[in-house]
Amino acid sequence: MQESAFSLVGDEGTRIHVYRWLPDPECNVKGVVQIAHGMSETAARYAEFAQQLTTHGYAVYANDHRGHGKTVENSNLLGNAGVDAFRWMASDMMNLGEVAAKENPAVPLFLMGHSMGSFLVQHLMYAGHERYHAFILSGTNGKRGLLRIGEKLAFLQCGIQGTAHPSLLLNALVFGGFNRSFRPATTPFDWLSRDTEEVKRFIDDPLCGAVCSAGFFRDFFKLLLDIHLPRNMKRIPKDKSVYLFSGEQDPVGLHGKGVLNLVSQYRELQLEDIEYRLYPGGRHEMLHETNRTEVAGHVVEWLERHMPDQTTHHSTAHAETADSV
Repeated sequence: MQESAFSLVGDEGTRIHVYRWLPDPECNVKGVVQIAHGMSETAARYAEFAQQLTTHGYAVYANDHRGHGKTVENSNLLGNAGVDAFRWMASDMMNLGEVAAKENPAVPLFLMGHSMGSFLVQHLMYAGHERYHAFILSGTNGKRGLLRIGEKLAFLQCGIQGTAHPSLLLNALVFGGFNRSFRPATTPFDWLSRDTEEVKRFIDDPLCGAVCSAGFFRDFFKLLLDIHLPRNMKRIPKDKSVYLFSGEQDPVGLHGKGVLNLVSQYRELQLEDIEYRLYPGGRHEMLHETNRTEVAGHVVEWLERHMPDQTTHHSTAHAETADSV
């Protein structure tokens, strides 16, 4: 695998840090996977997954979102993504997709997002789908309640303490209950994975785990509300394939119920090719789980079946649950 990094300049001038992983020089690139990482982490954490993708001929691109990783100018800004954060994050992803397509012409471009990144992908599924061949959602969720309350609290805190204020209140509201199902919990992040070494790596990484700002949460709640508005979901093209995967114990996906809810929404919209996989015992980060090699293999297998030259295509939604962990 060839690994490199470069900067992408956002539409209003922000420098966006990008990781690029390519197959070895003797291998032809047959497809591109663009990855959008989750909240309070960094795209660098997808290097192991990229290794498996590049082995099969896929180029991989992933940027650190605004307020994350090496895109921030200093560590004090982690979790503060600026004004209208998620509109700009989506714009950055579109710009990166254009770069990836230019560097790898005439091959399909797949867009994958994990957790927060999956909600950005859900946005681009109706607001920027033209650039992408198909979509992958990891650790995601469908429509949920109480978002209006969260949005109002965020607006209130922004008014009192400012948009840049790190919001322990909203952080607790969003993440505070995630460890309840995992007892005894030895860290605040046991909900991420059963692999204690992977959890430790996350905790020890200075670019991970930052508390996001009140303005960040305000914009995040707006994104979550917008992506499931009926008028927006109806704009999702019916002929674009979607693959969802999650752990059955993932609190973000309501222990599988939220993922199934989203699949049902896509079925109601008559999307032609939906597949999902729920992993028994799996938690939030299936690409950092104890069976991550198996999970990555399932992604590769799905990609192989959804290359443009493949004739296999599902005319109706197809759902499956993983048999092993």
